[in-house]
Amino acid sequence: MPNRRMWRKGLAVLIPSILLVLALGVGGVQEANDELFAPVYQIYQYIRSYFYQPERIDDQKALYGAMKGVVQHLEDPYSEFLDPEDRQRFDESLEGEFSGVGIELSIVDNVITVITPLVGTPAERAGVRAGDQILGIDGESTEGMTLTEAALRIRGEIGTTVTLTVRHDDGLIEDIPIVRDTIVIVPVKSELRADGRIGYIRLYRFEQDTTSELDLALSSFDLDGLTGLILDLRNNPGGLLNESISVSSRFVDDGVLLITQDRLSDEKKYYARGNKIPNFPLAVLINRGTASASEITAGAIRDNNMGILIGEQSFGKGVFQSLIEFPDGSALKITAGEYFTPNGTVVNEIGLTPDILVEEEQDPIDVAIAWIEAHAGVTMPIDLDAETAQAP
Repeated sequence: MPNRRMWRKGLAVLIPSILLVLALGVGGVQEANDELFAPVYQIYQYIRSYFYQPERIDDQKALYGAMKGVVQHLEDPYSEFLDPEDRQRFDESLEGEFSGVGIELSIVDNVITVITPLVGTPAERAGVRAGDQILGIDGESTEGMTLTEAALRIRGEIGTTVTLTVRHDDGLIEDIPIVRDTIVIVPVKSELRADGRIGYIRLYRFEQDTTSELDLALSSFDLDGLTGLILDLRNNPGGLLNESISVSSRFVDDGVLLITQDRLSDEKKYYARGNKIPNFPLAVLINRGTASASEITAGAIRDNNMGILIGEQSFGKGVFQSLIEFPDGSALKITAGEYFTPNGTVVNEIGLTPDILVEEEQDPIDVAIAWIEAHAGVTMPIDLDAETAQAP
């Protein structure tokens, strides 16, 4: 498996990558040369001494700007320094309701890219698609923008319009006007399919109450009367690490769910503690909007032979972030490590490959129903690798 001084003074759209947060203690602080940043202080002293409009000098803004610059040099789209205002928006993005257009962003090949438009949001209705490159925001180029900068420009007051210049996968470039609105995220939806024989559960995001909502959905089914389950993780941009682990435990009897690796603890394994449902056939739907925590759950189910993946290659966000808080309300969000599926598969920048690849003209739910019905009566786990996984 591949290997991968604390400062004490005193977003528009969701960024999926910011949602996998682990605690980082002060024991992780690495000492640096005390004189390393002395020239930065000297430059600021020169500014204070010589700048011709001293009233424009703001000590606090200058300090925050310097902190942001230190993090930006990493060229890591998931690491950033959050001033108190940014931090407030970050906290809002972790809640189930906020204002905006409803898209999850990342940076791919140095371009602001849509991981997924959230289901039922203005962005989805306007035609924004997973994989779209955002080239401009209200006529301003996004070249060189950070995720936070792009997010701040996209987010705004409810009822106002933002125009995104996007390039689709087919190369078509178009301007898409989107009216901002309140974004309400319901983490779980459930219903019965195939004349009540198959339970269907869609997870939209991994929030603080996702596992409890999942348990409610499962308890609403007559599990003894089902022949299988469909877990839909399409366009699920991720969320909280602990929620992805607890959700995975609902479907995996025992064994490793996730492997993480960072500088402080090296390799760490997370284990299932026994699932809560019968081990009937389970089909997990994924697509290119499946990212982060949802890839953890999909990988845990697949590697433990508790279910099969159906759909498209997932996004490939296989790193997690730590959040270090400061007394003035600011914070440092830093990529602290990488995660791997139970079999040690690398996810970052690769994604998960489905067992059954669904063609554009096919309905993934129909494919899942057919697979489950073909395996009715089968008790999981089974050796999925021994099967010829083809769409029925």
